[in-house]
Amino acid sequence: MRVVIPDDNQRAVASLDCFAELAGHDVTIYADTVCDEGTLIERFRGAEALVLTRERTRITASLLAELPDLRLIAQTGRGTAHIDLDACSVRGIAVSTGSGSPVAPAELTFGLILAALRHIPSDAAALRAGRWQATLGSDLRGKTLGICGYGGIGSLVAGYGAAFGMRVVVWGREGSRARAHADGFETASFGELFAVADVACLHVKLTPETAGLVTAAALATMKPTALLVNTARAGLIESRALAAALATGRPGAAAVDVFDEEPVTDDPLVLEKTALCTPHSGYVTRESYELYFGQAFAQINAFTAS
Repeated sequence: MRVVIPDDNQRAVASLDCFAELAGHDVTIYADTVCDEGTLIERFRGAEALVLTRERTRITASLLAELPDLRLIAQTGRGTAHIDLDACSVRGIAVSTGSGSPVAPAELTFGLILAALRHIPSDAAALRAGRWQATLGSDLRGKTLGICGYGGIGSLVAGYGAAFGMRVVVWGREGSRARAHADGFETASFGELFAVADVACLHVKLTPETAGLVTAAALATMKPTALLVNTARAGLIESRALAAALATGRPGAAAVDVFDEEPVTDDPLVLEKTALCTPHSGYVTRESYELYFGQAFAQINAFTAS
């Protein structure tokens, strides 16, 4: 089977142990992300299977119309909002999805909290520039950690916060609040959480109902010493509201791993001094890639054998 794998930005796929599962297939890998449909048509022409890295490339009806040989889209992870599933169904193209682990994004979330509150990146840069102890950080113990969404990632982050001696407060749907309460954590309304949190983390799935969930008004209620962390989806925050809020000093800082357009070309948060930004690294670990791509490659083999 002719397999095309776009978006291998880290040039990591061929180094994975699971890549051996594609032995015997004709595999082409592209190490960049492109949005131009004409370029995608040229790259995907003749492909019988695509392996998509999360949601980096949109698969539209007009693109599919130019790919008559395509039989399977193996999606790493569960998300399919970037794929026109109706168009796939019309053309008889199978779409398979996989599962993921909450560990990597939860660990990055807490890494960002520590890095932001202890000014680790800027202090390291200052030391290289010849300055010693350039900033004054903040302890986590005794601070309030507000968690929006208590699924797999949110519950792990809550446990990390408790281990650091933080007061953990959770907001979410009724089931999430019940699970958080059963685990011994406080619950609060959405407004209360933002007002009391020293660190507020977003771990909510992006849906039409949650798009723009965090408004400028909600951000304005945060403490001037508070940190907002978003490792979920940029669309959870009202467009451009976070950069404007940081400019006014509420919250005092942000740590962001997700953006409206990725890869980032022009986002004010990247240049904001009080924002610590990473390039959607939440799931980007070798262990996660072995899981995601291993499932996709196994699906290709199962499809071929069927």
